[in-house]
Amino acid sequence: MDGVSPVLRSFSEQLTAETFIDDGVETVTSLASVANKADESVSDCFKITFSLPTLLRDQHYQYLKKGLRHLSDAYECLDASRPWLCFWILHSLELLEEPVPATVASDVCQFLARCQSPTGGFAGGPGQYAHLAPTYAAVNALCIIGTEEAYSVIDREKLLDFLWSLKQPDGSFMMHVGGEVDVRSAYCAASVASLTNILTPKLFEDTTNWILRCQNWEGGLSGVPGLEAHGGYTFCGTAALVILGNEHMLDLKALLRWVVSRQMRFEGGFQGRCNKLVDGCYSFWQAGVLPLLHRALFKEGESELSRNQWMFEQKALQEYILLCCQNPTGGLLDKPGKSRDFYHTCYCLSGLAVAQHFGNLDHHQEIILGKEENRLAPTHPVYNICPEKVAGALEHFLKLPIPDDSRHVGGFTGIKPPAAAAAPPLP
Repeated sequence: MDGVSPVLRSFSEQLTAETFIDDGVETVTSLASVANKADESVSDCFKITFSLPTLLRDQHYQYLKKGLRHLSDAYECLDASRPWLCFWILHSLELLEEPVPATVASDVCQFLARCQSPTGGFAGGPGQYAHLAPTYAAVNALCIIGTEEAYSVIDREKLLDFLWSLKQPDGSFMMHVGGEVDVRSAYCAASVASLTNILTPKLFEDTTNWILRCQNWEGGLSGVPGLEAHGGYTFCGTAALVILGNEHMLDLKALLRWVVSRQMRFEGGFQGRCNKLVDGCYSFWQAGVLPLLHRALFKEGESELSRNQWMFEQKALQEYILLCCQNPTGGLLDKPGKSRDFYHTCYCLSGLAVAQHFGNLDHHQEIILGKEENRLAPTHPVYNICPEKVAGALEHFLKLPIPDDSRHVGGFTGIKPPAAAAAPPLP
Protein backbone atom coordinates (compact mmCIF):
# COMPACT_ATOMS: atom_id res chain seq x y z
CA MET A 1 0.00 0.00 0.00
CA ASP A 2 1.28 3.48 -0.81
CA GLY A 3 2.30 5.59 2.12
CA VAL A 4 -0.20 8.32 3.00
CA SER A 5 1.00 11.85 3.57
CA PRO A 6 -0.10 13.23 6.97
CA VAL A 7 -1.09 16.48 5.23
CA LEU A 8 -4.36 16.31 3.34
CA ARG A 9 -4.90 18.07 0.05
CA SER A 10 -7.74 20.01 1.70
CA PHE A 11 -5.23 21.63 4.11
CA SER A 12 -3.38 23.29 1.22
CA GLU A 13 -3.49 27.06 1.30
CA GLN A 14 -3.50 27.12 -2.50
CA LEU A 15 -6.70 25.07 -2.75
CA THR A 16 -9.03 28.06 -2.46
CA ALA A 17 -7.68 29.31 -5.79
CA GLU A 18 -9.34 26.31 -7.43
CA THR A 19 -12.92 27.25 -6.50
CA PHE A 20 -15.47 27.80 -9.27
CA ILE A 21 -14.93 30.98 -11.29
CA ASP A 22 -17.48 31.95 -13.94
CA ASP A 23 -15.19 34.50 -15.66
CA GLY A 24 -17.95 37.06 -15.39
CA VAL A 25 -20.36 34.97 -17.44
CA GLU A 26 -23.27 33.79 -15.34
CA THR A 27 -24.68 30.34 -16.09
CA VAL A 28 -27.37 28.17 -14.55
CA THR A 29 -24.61 26.26 -12.78
CA SER A 30 -22.75 29.31 -11.47
CA LEU A 31 -25.99 30.73 -10.10
CA ALA A 32 -26.89 27.37 -8.56
CA SER A 33 -23.43 27.17 -7.05
CA VAL A 34 -23.98 30.52 -5.34
CA ALA A 35 -27.56 29.71 -4.29
CA ASN A 36 -26.65 26.30 -2.90
CA LYS A 37 -23.32 27.53 -1.53
CA ALA A 38 -21.76 24.44 -3.06
CA ASP A 39 -18.14 25.57 -2.74
CA GLU A 40 -18.74 26.89 0.77
CA SER A 41 -20.29 23.64 1.98
CA VAL A 42 -17.39 21.59 0.62
CA SER A 43 -14.92 24.09 2.05
CA ASP A 44 -16.59 23.80 5.46
CA CYS A 45 -16.19 20.01 5.34
CA PHE A 46 -12.50 20.45 4.57
CA LYS A 47 -12.00 23.00 7.36
CA ILE A 48 -13.46 20.88 10.16
CA THR A 49 -11.15 17.97 9.37
CA PHE A 50 -8.29 17.69 11.83
CA SER A 51 -7.09 14.18 11.04
CA LEU A 52 -7.06 11.64 8.26
CA PRO A 53 -10.62 10.85 7.15
CA THR A 54 -12.36 7.70 8.34
CA LEU A 55 -14.86 5.51 6.51
CA LEU A 56 -17.89 5.13 8.80
CA ARG A 57 -18.13 1.41 8.13
CA ASP A 58 -20.47 0.37 10.91
CA GLN A 59 -22.90 3.24 10.33
CA HIS A 60 -23.07 2.42 6.63
CA TYR A 61 -23.54 -1.28 7.38
CA GLN A 62 -26.43 -0.62 9.76
CA TYR A 63 -28.09 1.70 7.22
CA LEU A 64 -27.76 -0.87 4.45
CA LYS A 65 -28.79 -3.85 6.56
CA LYS A 66 -31.98 -2.12 7.61
CA GLY A 67 -32.74 -1.17 4.00
CA LEU A 68 -32.81 -4.80 2.88
CA ARG A 69 -35.76 -5.45 5.17
CA HIS A 70 -37.51 -2.12 5.62
CA LEU A 71 -37.83 1.07 3.60
CA SER A 72 -39.51 4.29 4.70
CA ASP A 73 -42.46 5.84 2.88
CA ALA A 74 -39.97 8.12 1.11
CA TYR A 75 -39.03 5.19 -1.14
CA GLU A 76 -42.57 4.76 -2.46
CA CYS A 77 -41.51 6.74 -5.55
CA LEU A 78 -39.08 3.91 -6.36
CA ASP A 79 -41.75 1.22 -6.51
CA ALA A 80 -40.75 0.60 -10.14
CA SER A 81 -37.05 0.36 -9.21
CA ARG A 82 -37.07 -2.32 -6.54
CA PRO A 83 -34.42 -4.57 -8.16
CA TRP A 84 -32.20 -1.50 -8.21
CA LEU A 85 -32.60 -1.16 -4.45
CA CYS A 86 -31.54 -4.81 -4.10
CA PHE A 87 -28.47 -4.20 -6.26
CA TRP A 88 -27.45 -0.90 -4.65
CA ILE A 89 -27.63 -2.38 -1.17
CA LEU A 90 -26.05 -5.76 -1.97
CA HIS A 91 -23.18 -4.19 -3.89
CA SER A 92 -22.53 -1.67 -1.13
CA LEU A 93 -22.40 -4.52 1.38
CA GLU A 94 -19.99 -6.56 -0.73
CA LEU A 95 -17.69 -3.54 -1.08
CA LEU A 96 -17.74 -3.22 2.71
CA GLU A 97 -17.05 -6.99 2.84
CA GLU A 98 -20.14 -7.51 4.98
CA PRO A 99 -21.79 -10.91 4.37
CA VAL A 100 -25.51 -11.21 3.72
CA PRO A 101 -27.20 -13.94 5.81
CA ALA A 102 -28.26 -16.95 3.73
CA THR A 103 -31.91 -16.49 4.69
CA VAL A 104 -31.89 -12.87 3.54
CA ALA A 105 -30.12 -13.78 0.29
CA SER A 106 -32.73 -16.45 -0.38
CA ASP A 107 -35.53 -13.95 0.27
CA VAL A 108 -33.95 -11.56 -2.25
CA CYS A 109 -33.80 -14.38 -4.81
CA GLN A 110 -37.46 -15.18 -4.28
CA PHE A 111 -38.44 -11.54 -4.57
CA LEU A 112 -36.47 -11.05 -7.79
CA ALA A 113 -38.05 -14.23 -9.19
CA ARG A 114 -41.42 -12.52 -8.71
CA CYS A 115 -40.09 -9.52 -10.66
CA GLN A 116 -39.19 -11.71 -13.65
CA SER A 117 -41.62 -11.30 -16.53
CA PRO A 118 -43.28 -14.41 -18.04
CA THR A 119 -41.99 -13.18 -21.42
CA GLY A 120 -38.41 -12.63 -20.21
CA GLY A 121 -36.42 -9.95 -18.45
CA PHE A 122 -37.14 -8.36 -15.10
CA ALA A 123 -39.56 -5.61 -14.14
CA GLY A 124 -39.24 -2.87 -11.55
CA GLY A 125 -41.56 -4.84 -9.27
CA PRO A 126 -43.86 -7.87 -9.30
CA GLY A 127 -46.54 -7.62 -11.99
CA GLN A 128 -44.91 -4.72 -13.83
CA TYR A 129 -43.61 -4.63 -17.40
CA ALA A 130 -40.10 -5.91 -18.13
CA HIS A 131 -37.49 -3.18 -18.53
CA LEU A 132 -33.76 -3.34 -19.30
CA ALA A 133 -32.69 -1.20 -16.35
CA PRO A 134 -34.16 -3.42 -13.59
CA THR A 135 -33.10 -6.45 -15.65
CA TYR A 136 -29.49 -5.26 -15.34
CA ALA A 137 -29.96 -4.59 -11.63
CA ALA A 138 -31.62 -7.96 -10.98
CA VAL A 139 -28.93 -9.94 -12.83
CA ASN A 140 -26.17 -8.07 -10.99
CA ALA A 141 -27.89 -8.64 -7.65
CA LEU A 142 -28.28 -12.37 -8.34
CA CYS A 143 -24.64 -12.63 -9.41
CA ILE A 144 -23.58 -10.90 -6.19
CA ILE A 145 -25.50 -13.51 -4.18
CA GLY A 146 -23.84 -16.11 -6.41
CA THR A 147 -25.65 -19.23 -5.18
CA GLU A 148 -27.23 -21.97 -7.26
CA GLU A 149 -30.62 -20.63 -6.18
CA ALA A 150 -29.66 -17.16 -7.41
CA TYR A 151 -28.37 -18.31 -10.79
CA SER A 152 -31.38 -20.55 -11.37
CA VAL A 153 -33.77 -17.60 -11.03
CA ILE A 154 -32.66 -16.27 -14.43
CA ASP A 155 -34.62 -17.75 -17.33
CA ARG A 156 -31.89 -17.38 -19.95
CA GLU A 157 -33.96 -18.46 -22.94
CA LYS A 158 -36.69 -15.94 -22.22
CA LEU A 159 -34.09 -13.30 -21.36
CA LEU A 160 -32.64 -13.75 -24.84
CA ASP A 161 -36.15 -13.43 -26.31
CA PHE A 162 -36.62 -10.22 -24.32
CA LEU A 163 -33.37 -8.73 -25.62
CA TRP A 164 -34.34 -9.55 -29.18
CA SER A 165 -37.71 -7.85 -28.67
CA LEU A 166 -35.85 -4.62 -27.89
CA LYS A 167 -33.23 -4.76 -30.65
CA GLN A 168 -33.60 -2.06 -33.32
CA PRO A 169 -32.50 -2.24 -36.97
CA ASP A 170 -29.73 0.34 -36.41
CA GLY A 171 -28.14 -1.75 -33.64
CA SER A 172 -29.58 0.19 -30.70
CA PHE A 173 -31.93 -1.20 -28.05
CA MET A 174 -35.12 0.13 -26.52
CA MET A 175 -35.25 0.21 -22.72
CA HIS A 176 -38.60 -1.60 -22.85
CA VAL A 177 -41.05 -2.60 -25.57
CA GLY A 178 -42.27 0.66 -27.10
CA GLY A 179 -39.87 2.63 -24.91
CA GLU A 180 -37.00 5.07 -25.35
CA VAL A 181 -33.67 4.29 -26.97
CA ASP A 182 -30.37 5.40 -25.44
CA VAL A 183 -26.90 4.07 -24.75
CA ARG A 184 -27.91 2.76 -21.30
CA SER A 185 -29.96 0.07 -23.02
CA ALA A 186 -27.02 -1.12 -25.12
CA TYR A 187 -24.90 -1.44 -21.98
CA CYS A 188 -27.60 -3.17 -19.93
CA ALA A 189 -28.22 -5.63 -22.77
CA ALA A 190 -24.52 -6.36 -23.31
CA SER A 191 -23.88 -6.71 -19.57
CA VAL A 192 -26.64 -9.21 -18.82
CA ALA A 193 -26.01 -11.13 -22.06
CA SER A 194 -22.30 -11.55 -21.35
CA LEU A 195 -22.73 -12.45 -17.67
CA THR A 196 -25.36 -15.11 -18.43
CA ASN A 197 -23.73 -16.47 -21.62
CA ILE A 198 -26.46 -15.51 -24.07
CA LEU A 199 -24.35 -13.03 -26.03
CA THR A 200 -24.53 -13.83 -29.74
CA PRO A 201 -22.87 -11.82 -32.53
CA LYS A 202 -26.17 -11.37 -34.35
CA LEU A 203 -27.86 -9.98 -31.26
CA PHE A 204 -25.34 -7.13 -31.16
CA GLU A 205 -24.91 -6.66 -34.89
CA ASP A 206 -24.43 -2.93 -35.63
CA THR A 207 -24.54 -2.06 -31.93
CA THR A 208 -20.89 -1.00 -31.95
CA ASN A 209 -21.47 1.42 -34.83
CA TRP A 210 -24.49 2.93 -33.08
CA ILE A 211 -22.54 3.48 -29.85
CA LEU A 212 -19.63 5.03 -31.75
CA ARG A 213 -22.05 7.60 -33.16
CA CYS A 214 -22.75 8.68 -29.57
CA GLN A 215 -19.18 9.98 -29.11
CA ASN A 216 -19.42 13.69 -29.86
CA TRP A 217 -17.05 16.57 -30.48
CA GLU A 218 -16.40 16.93 -26.73
CA GLY A 219 -14.89 13.45 -26.54
CA GLY A 220 -17.43 11.94 -24.18
CA LEU A 221 -20.55 9.99 -25.13
CA SER A 222 -24.14 11.15 -25.20
CA GLY A 223 -27.35 9.23 -24.62
CA VAL A 224 -28.14 9.19 -28.35
CA PRO A 225 -26.13 10.52 -31.30
CA GLY A 226 -25.92 14.30 -31.49
CA LEU A 227 -26.49 15.29 -27.85
CA GLU A 228 -24.26 16.54 -25.03
CA ALA A 229 -21.66 14.21 -23.50
CA HIS A 230 -22.69 12.87 -20.09
CA GLY A 231 -20.84 10.84 -17.47
CA GLY A 232 -23.40 8.08 -17.05
CA TYR A 233 -23.83 7.60 -20.78
CA THR A 234 -20.07 7.74 -21.31
CA PHE A 235 -19.56 4.89 -18.87
CA CYS A 236 -22.37 2.85 -20.39
CA GLY A 237 -21.14 3.26 -23.94
CA THR A 238 -17.50 2.59 -23.11
CA ALA A 239 -18.27 -0.45 -20.95
CA ALA A 240 -20.59 -1.88 -23.61
CA LEU A 241 -17.82 -1.58 -26.20
CA VAL A 242 -15.38 -3.30 -23.83
CA ILE A 243 -17.82 -6.21 -23.52
CA LEU A 244 -18.16 -6.35 -27.31
CA GLY A 245 -14.39 -6.13 -27.76
CA ASN A 246 -14.51 -2.88 -29.74
CA GLU A 247 -13.44 -0.15 -27.31
CA HIS A 248 -10.39 0.54 -29.52
CA MET A 249 -12.76 2.00 -32.14
CA LEU A 250 -13.47 5.02 -29.91
CA ASP A 251 -11.36 8.16 -30.11
CA LEU A 252 -9.57 7.15 -26.92
CA LYS A 253 -7.47 10.30 -26.51
CA ALA A 254 -10.48 12.58 -26.89
CA LEU A 255 -12.44 10.45 -24.43
CA LEU A 256 -9.57 10.55 -21.95
CA ARG A 257 -9.31 14.33 -22.19
CA TRP A 258 -13.04 14.76 -21.56
CA VAL A 259 -13.24 12.38 -18.60
CA VAL A 260 -10.21 13.66 -16.70
CA SER A 261 -11.48 17.21 -17.20
CA ARG A 262 -14.61 16.30 -15.25
CA GLN A 263 -12.69 15.92 -11.97
CA MET A 264 -13.27 19.14 -10.05
CA ARG A 265 -10.07 20.98 -9.16
CA PHE A 266 -11.38 22.25 -5.82
CA GLU A 267 -13.71 19.51 -4.61
CA GLY A 268 -11.74 16.51 -5.93
CA GLY A 269 -14.96 14.74 -6.94
CA PHE A 270 -16.41 14.53 -10.43
CA GLN A 271 -19.10 16.44 -12.26
CA GLY A 272 -21.38 14.68 -14.75
CA ARG A 273 -21.16 17.21 -17.58
CA CYS A 274 -19.28 20.37 -18.47
CA ASN A 275 -20.19 23.35 -16.29
CA LYS A 276 -22.08 21.30 -13.69
CA LEU A 277 -21.68 20.90 -9.94
CA VAL A 278 -19.82 18.04 -8.31
CA ASP A 279 -21.92 14.93 -7.54
CA GLY A 280 -20.84 11.89 -5.53
CA CYS A 281 -22.41 9.34 -7.89
CA TYR A 282 -20.01 10.37 -10.67
CA SER A 283 -17.23 9.06 -8.46
CA PHE A 284 -18.03 5.82 -10.26
CA TRP A 285 -19.65 6.88 -13.54
CA GLN A 286 -16.64 9.03 -14.45
CA ALA A 287 -13.76 7.47 -12.50
CA GLY A 288 -14.94 4.01 -13.55
CA VAL A 289 -14.18 4.89 -17.17
CA LEU A 290 -10.49 5.44 -16.40
CA PRO A 291 -9.61 1.76 -15.79
CA LEU A 292 -11.36 0.89 -19.06
CA LEU A 293 -9.38 3.56 -20.89
CA HIS A 294 -6.15 2.46 -19.24
CA ARG A 295 -6.67 -1.06 -20.50
CA ALA A 296 -7.66 0.11 -23.98
CA LEU A 297 -4.61 2.38 -24.32
CA PHE A 298 -2.37 -0.40 -22.99
CA LYS A 299 -3.68 -2.71 -25.70
CA GLU A 300 -2.96 0.03 -28.24
CA GLY A 301 0.69 0.01 -27.18
CA GLU A 302 0.84 3.32 -25.28
CA SER A 303 4.26 3.28 -23.60
CA GLU A 304 3.78 6.22 -21.22
CA LEU A 305 1.02 4.64 -19.11
CA SER A 306 1.62 4.47 -15.39
CA ARG A 307 2.00 1.05 -13.80
CA ASN A 308 0.97 2.45 -10.41
CA GLN A 309 -2.13 4.61 -10.77
CA TRP A 310 -5.10 5.49 -12.94
CA MET A 311 -5.15 8.73 -14.90
CA PHE A 312 -6.96 10.81 -12.29
CA GLU A 313 -6.22 12.12 -8.81
CA GLN A 314 -7.18 9.05 -6.79
CA LYS A 315 -6.50 10.54 -3.35
CA ALA A 316 -8.41 13.72 -4.16
CA LEU A 317 -11.50 11.65 -5.04
CA GLN A 318 -11.16 9.62 -1.84
CA GLU A 319 -10.87 12.84 0.14
CA TYR A 320 -14.06 14.24 -1.37
CA ILE A 321 -16.05 11.06 -0.69
CA LEU A 322 -14.79 10.55 2.85
CA LEU A 323 -14.98 14.19 3.95
CA CYS A 324 -18.00 15.47 2.04
CA CYS A 325 -20.28 12.54 1.16
CA GLN A 326 -20.77 10.57 4.38
CA ASN A 327 -23.87 10.93 6.52
CA PRO A 328 -22.75 10.59 10.17
CA THR A 329 -25.59 8.11 10.81
CA GLY A 330 -24.82 6.00 7.74
CA GLY A 331 -25.25 6.23 4.00
CA LEU A 332 -23.58 8.46 1.44
CA LEU A 333 -24.79 11.41 -0.58
CA ASP A 334 -24.39 13.65 -3.61
CA LYS A 335 -22.71 16.61 -1.91
CA PRO A 336 -22.84 18.35 1.50
CA GLY A 337 -26.37 19.45 2.31
CA LYS A 338 -28.02 16.65 0.34
CA SER A 339 -29.83 13.65 1.81
CA ARG A 340 -28.39 10.16 1.90
CA ASP A 341 -29.86 7.46 -0.31
CA PHE A 342 -28.98 3.95 -1.46
CA TYR A 343 -28.13 5.07 -4.99
CA HIS A 344 -25.44 7.50 -3.89
CA THR A 345 -24.26 5.08 -1.21
CA CYS A 346 -23.63 2.47 -3.91
CA TYR A 347 -21.89 4.71 -6.41
CA CYS A 348 -19.86 6.72 -3.90
CA LEU A 349 -18.53 3.46 -2.47
CA SER A 350 -17.97 2.08 -5.98
CA GLY A 351 -15.96 5.18 -6.91
CA LEU A 352 -14.03 4.94 -3.66
CA ALA A 353 -13.14 1.34 -4.52
CA VAL A 354 -11.94 2.37 -8.00
CA ALA A 355 -9.80 5.10 -6.43
CA GLN A 356 -8.26 2.66 -3.93
CA HIS A 357 -7.33 -0.18 -6.29
CA PHE A 358 -5.13 -0.17 -9.38
CA GLY A 359 -4.43 -3.01 -11.80
CA ASN A 360 -5.47 -6.64 -11.60
CA LEU A 361 -4.62 -9.79 -9.65
CA ASP A 362 -1.23 -10.05 -11.34
CA HIS A 363 -0.27 -6.43 -10.82
CA HIS A 364 -2.20 -4.81 -7.99
CA GLN A 365 -1.50 -1.53 -6.23
CA GLU A 366 -3.51 -0.01 -3.39
CA ILE A 367 -3.71 3.69 -2.63
CA ILE A 368 -5.68 4.01 0.60
CA LEU A 369 -6.31 7.45 2.05
CA GLY A 370 -6.41 7.18 5.84
CA LYS A 371 -6.23 4.01 7.87
CA GLU A 372 -6.31 0.48 6.50
CA GLU A 373 -9.87 0.21 7.86
CA ASN A 374 -10.92 2.55 5.04
CA ARG A 375 -10.11 -0.14 2.47
CA LEU A 376 -13.00 -1.46 0.38
CA ALA A 377 -13.09 -4.58 -1.75
CA PRO A 378 -12.30 -3.86 -5.42
CA THR A 379 -15.09 -3.60 -7.96
CA HIS A 380 -15.06 -4.80 -11.56
CA PRO A 381 -15.00 -1.64 -13.71
CA VAL A 382 -17.18 -3.16 -16.44
CA TYR A 383 -20.02 -4.67 -14.40
CA ASN A 384 -19.62 -2.85 -11.06
CA ILE A 385 -19.79 -5.98 -8.93
CA CYS A 386 -16.80 -7.53 -7.20
CA PRO A 387 -14.44 -9.37 -9.59
CA GLU A 388 -14.85 -12.75 -7.90
CA LYS A 389 -18.63 -12.50 -8.40
CA VAL A 390 -18.09 -11.82 -12.10
CA ALA A 391 -15.77 -14.83 -12.28
CA GLY A 392 -18.30 -17.00 -10.43
CA ALA A 393 -21.13 -16.05 -12.77
CA LEU A 394 -19.03 -16.64 -15.88
CA GLU A 395 -17.82 -19.98 -14.57
CA HIS A 396 -21.42 -21.06 -13.94
CA PHE A 397 -23.08 -19.79 -17.12
CA LEU A 398 -20.30 -20.62 -19.58
CA LYS A 399 -20.93 -24.29 -18.78
CA LEU A 400 -24.46 -23.89 -20.13
CA PRO A 401 -25.31 -23.83 -23.85
CA ILE A 402 -26.41 -20.58 -25.42
CA PRO A 403 -30.17 -20.74 -26.11
CA ASP A 404 -31.09 -21.18 -29.75
CA ASP A 405 -32.05 -17.82 -31.23
CA SER A 406 -32.54 -19.02 -34.81
CA ARG A 407 -36.21 -18.03 -34.66
CA HIS A 408 -35.06 -14.43 -34.32
CA VAL A 409 -32.33 -14.37 -36.96
CA GLY A 410 -33.49 -16.64 -39.74
CA GLY A 411 -31.52 -19.79 -39.17
CA PHE A 412 -28.70 -18.32 -37.06
CA THR A 413 -27.81 -20.28 -33.94
CA GLY A 414 -25.87 -18.82 -31.07
CA ILE A 415 -22.17 -19.51 -30.70
CA LYS A 416 -19.82 -19.09 -27.79
CA PRO A 417 -19.39 -15.37 -27.05
CA PRO A 418 -16.04 -13.78 -27.85
CA ALA A 419 -13.39 -13.68 -25.15
CA ALA A 420 -14.09 -9.99 -24.65
CA ALA A 421 -17.42 -10.92 -23.08
CA ALA A 422 -15.50 -12.16 -20.07
CA ALA A 423 -13.94 -8.68 -19.68
CA PRO A 424 -10.26 -9.61 -19.28
CA PRO A 425 -8.44 -8.11 -16.29
CA LEU A 426 -6.84 -4.72 -16.62
CA PRO A 427 -3.10 -4.33 -17.23
